[in-house]
Amino acid sequence: MSVRARPTHCGLDAAVEVISGKWKVLVIWALRDRSRRFGELRRQVPGVSEKVLVQQLRELEADGIVLRRTYDEVPPRVEYSLTADGRALDEALKPLGAWGRERRPVHG
Repeated sequence: MSVRARPTHCGLDAAVEVISGKWKVLVIWALRDRSRRFGELRRQVPGVSEKVLVQQLRELEADGIVLRRTYDEVPPRVEYSLTADGRALDEALKPLGAWGRERRPVHG
C-alpha cells in the first residue's frame, strides 16, 4: 500500500499515482525479466540521474512494486526486483504499451 497521503478517487487514479514520475514505468520495464543492480538499472534507463533513480526506486519500494535486497558481501551488493504487485502492474501496463506503439509516429 502506498505511503502517500493523497486520497485517490478511483482505481485508475490509484494506479497513476503509483507510476507517476518520468522514469518509474521504465524502471518497471527494466526489471520485468530479472533482478538488476543499481548500475545496470542506470544503463537500462538512459538519461536518468543517479539522484532521481534513487528517489524513484524508493517510491516504488514504498508502494510495494520493487523489492530492494541487500547481500552481506564485500563489497556490498544490492539488487532490485519486482514484487508480485510489481509483476501484476507490469502485466497491466502491457496493453497501454501496445496502445502507445500503435500511435507512435513512424520516422523514416
